Order: sequence, then C-alpha cells, then structure tokens
Amino acid sequence: MKKILAALLCFGCGLGWAQTAEELLNDGKNTENVTTFGLGYDLKMYSPLKQINKSNVRRLVPIWGFSLSNDMGEHSQPTIYNGVMYVVNGNWTFAIDVATGRQIWRTPVQYERGALRVATSGALMRGPATIYEGKLFRQTVDAHVLALDMKTGKEIWNQKYADWKEGYKGVIAPLIANGVLISGMAGGDSTTRGFVDGYDPQTGKQLWRRYTIPAPGEPGSETWPNQTKPDAWKYGGGATWQYASYDPQLDLLYIGTGNAEPYNPTFRDGADCLYTASTLALRPKTGEMVWYYQSVPNDSFDFDATAESLLAELRVDGQARKVLINAHKNGFLYVLDRSNGKPIAANPYVKVNWATHIDLKTGRPVLTDLLERAMRGETVNVFPSRGTNATLIAFNPKTGLVYLNSWNFPRLMKYVDFKFVLGAGSTGIESTMTTPKGEPAGYHMAIEPLTGKVAWQVPMMEVASSAGMLATDGGLLFTGLLTGEVIALDQDSGKTLWQFKTGSSVNAPPITYTHKGRQYVTVLSGRGGSIANRVVTDSVPTGGSVWTFALMPE
Repeated sequence: MKKILAALLCFGCGLGWAQTAEELLNDGKNTENVTTFGLGYDLKMYSPLKQINKSNVRRLVPIWGFSLSNDMGEHSQPTIYNGVMYVVNGNWTFAIDVATGRQIWRTPVQYERGALRVATSGALMRGPATIYEGKLFRQTVDAHVLALDMKTGKEIWNQKYADWKEGYKGVIAPLIANGVLISGMAGGDSTTRGFVDGYDPQTGKQLWRRYTIPAPGEPGSETWPNQTKPDAWKYGGGATWQYASYDPQLDLLYIGTGNAEPYNPTFRDGADCLYTASTLALRPKTGEMVWYYQSVPNDSFDFDATAESLLAELRVDGQARKVLINAHKNGFLYVLDRSNGKPIAANPYVKVNWATHIDLKTGRPVLTDLLERAMRGETVNVFPSRGTNATLIAFNPKTGLVYLNSWNFPRLMKYVDFKFVLGAGSTGIESTMTTPKGEPAGYHMAIEPLTGKVAWQVPMMEVASSAGMLATDGGLLFTGLLTGEVIALDQDSGKTLWQFKTGSSVNAPPITYTHKGRQYVTVLSGRGGSIANRVVTDSVPTGGSVWTFALMPE
C-alpha cells in the first residue's frame, strides 16, 4: 500500500510546473509545449512540424481519448507544458498526462446560483487555459477570473469582475502580456458596456480597466448620441469576447470589440459609436490605447470586429511590413499596419451586399442601399451573416496564404421596437439565417491576403465549419466539421486526405506538438453554441471529449 501511495504522490514527478515569460515568447518554436492560443502570441496557427505529412497522414490513428464530462460544448484549445495537457470547459478544469491520456487532476467550476440558467450559449469557453509561473488562469461564465495551482488544481485567487445579472459573462481565456494578465468580457448582446482588464497575475489585483465605450467628455464620446440619449453609452455593447494577440517588440496588445447595442441604429441615432466594432491596440502595462481602427462604424448588422488579429510580416510595395490580418465577420479580409492601425488592404472573401468596398483612404466601408432600406422598415437579406463563425484562421509564412473556413449564410433581418431591460437581450431586430438553396453552406479557402485572390476553395455542401484552421510544414491543414469529423486537407488544393469521426461536433481549433520525438495532433470534440446547435441539433449528439492522434507504425 505504501508503494502504491508513493507512486500516486509522485505521478507527474520531474515535470516542471513553472511557466516563464520567455517560454511564452518562444511558443511555436519549442514544439514540446503549446503555451498560448494559436501556437504563439501572433495567432498564426502555424507549426513547423512535418513528421505527419501528405505522404503518411493516412496512417494517423487515435492513441487516446478522454471524456470531458460536459454537454455544453467544447470550443477550447488545449494547453501543453512539460508533458501535461490542460483543458478548460464550462464545468471543469483538467490536467491530463500527454503520453497516456490519464487524468492528473480535475477541478469543478463553482458558479453563482442561477448563472447557468441565463447563459444564452451555455457555459462555453472559447479559449485555452492560460499558464504562467505555476498558475493556471481562466474565466467562468458568471463573470469571474481566477487562478489555480498548475500542480494541484487548487484555487489561488478568484476575482468577480462584473455582475452576470446585468448581462456580463466570461467565455474567453485571459492572456499574459508583459507580465500582466489581460482579461476581456462577453455579453455584448445584452445591456453591457465593454471593457478590458489588466490584473497582477500573482495576487489577482486589478491594475487597470479600459472601457470600450467612452463616457461623456472622454475621447470618442462625441460619436455617441449623448444629447438625445444620454444613457446610451452605459449599455452600448463593444464586448471583448474573443482572444487577443500581442507583439512583444512593439509592446502592443491587439483585441477586437463587438457590436454596438442595440443592433437597430434608430435607438443610437445612427452614430458611429466608438469604440464598437473596432480593433484596439493597447499597452498591456497600463491599458493605454495607442491606436484604434473601426471597421464597421454604426454597426447595424451585428458584424462585430472580434475575429482574432493574426500577426504576420508581409512585403508591401517591396517593403517589409509588420501587419495584422483579420478575417472579419462582415465578409472582408483586412490587412492593417499593426504599428499604427492604417488599412493596407481590405477585400471581400465571401459574398457581401451591405457594402461595395472599403475606402482605404478613410478606412470606412462604402455602403449600398441595404441599411437605408432596413431603416425604412423593409426586411432585408444581409450577406454575410458571418464570414467566419468566430474561428481561428491560419497563416503559413512559407506559402504566404491565409487559410480559413467561410460561411455562406445570409441573415434575414428586420428592425423592430426595442425595450430596455437590464441584463436582457437588447438587439432590436428579428432575424433568421438560412443557406441559399442549392449553394454550399461554406468553403475551405486559401487566400492571398494583400490581393484577396482565392488560391483555392472547396465547398462544404451540408454544413459549414466552426472549427479553426491549423497549418503545418507537412503540407497539411487540420480542421473540423460540425458533423463530427476532424480532417486533414492538402494545403495546395484543399483536398481531404484523412478524416476521423469523433462522435460530436468539432468546433475547436486543433493543435500539433511533439512528445519524446513523436508528433501528435489533438482536438476537442463536443457540440455546443447557439449556431452549431441550430444547424446540427437533430443529427449530432452532444458530449465533450479530447482526441489525440499519432502515426500508426508502418
């Protein structure tokens, strides 16, 4: 018995539990660890690994699976450090042995009473566990951010940052940038005022808060109807519900903001409503806003600007430029200079009927008559409802191409009366989404970011994909389908070379890494989220799990 107890106590002995700033900076270079979302601060979703490649991917097999004891959906990416995989979802935080799939520990999420009942999309987590200096950080849907001990799973500190009864939620992972824990918020379709927080990761002390909606007298407040609707800014939206990227050389954090509230612009006097539907560049130490770019002034169709900001280096007119690439929900693929936010390119990658183009001199969209018709009371069909469905895109610096899963869903929308109820939905619209008859639901796509030229696209006829893309030097793209498959595509053509049925929807981004010289691919499976549930609810079961794959020996 003593030997058994000693073995249990030593499970995981020899593993390092610290996590340094240098290791975060080098994520993507050390293939044994995956310490940030998107395989690096730049969110490129690119790996130099090529042990698994086009010639042998047919031999990819599952080597272990793990139940996540959750029916509310899996959108998260695993984090890996020194042989331990960390996974978060709405109910649990897990530590799992990478080699065997055995559980090391799990910690339940303790919610405030009633919080889950009002969560509109369940208790989804859209980002990974964040790790730093022996601590694991996460949010919970009832608007808490907390720290756990990486070794034991025991809680170290817990901060409530807003009141879920007023519509605030937590669904995304925090980010460590320049020693500060950066944490956003969700709930932009409710009566909320968006913000980003900075915390001391050791103590949980809040260091700063940057509101995305300016109060009267602050810069940007002139873009709100403060004279006719003096309280509009208090509940104006601008949620920060997706993950941020970080450039350590510029010391700039890039985070997108959500739609203005309500969607119906009548109740906002059609104003631009800064800093909604914008990309913000912030100093992580202070929250100072260095620049902003508002991609959708007066966001009236729920376009947001929360798609992750991928950081890359491109040659523009013969000059090397540090750029930010964003596959916007509004249907345009943007390339910005990430030092100042100036637009370099903006090209449609799906069907767009709300704007003709983006004026690069002003940065503003040139509108069609669609908004004007909607304001007259017409029911309008808006293309797109979403260009991508809040998923990670990938960029391979060797091909220079962006890879993504697009959606071909319009939104039938009509503006209606709006009644303010604190904590409730506040959209001011009636809407439905449908797939155009006889057309694909979406596409796997490869796009040249500066010109918008489509290198290839492969239709998804049944349902579109909500999973992120992962590009590797093995000439492969890994992604997933709402119908439950994790798939590998040929990076040069989009042809499916391999697939595996997981049993539930794959909404999460895959990752790849090495352990003791062997390359692995891991992805979470589990149907969840309002869109996925609507599209495949009758044909795909719920149930969360982790799937890890490696090559079968020849």
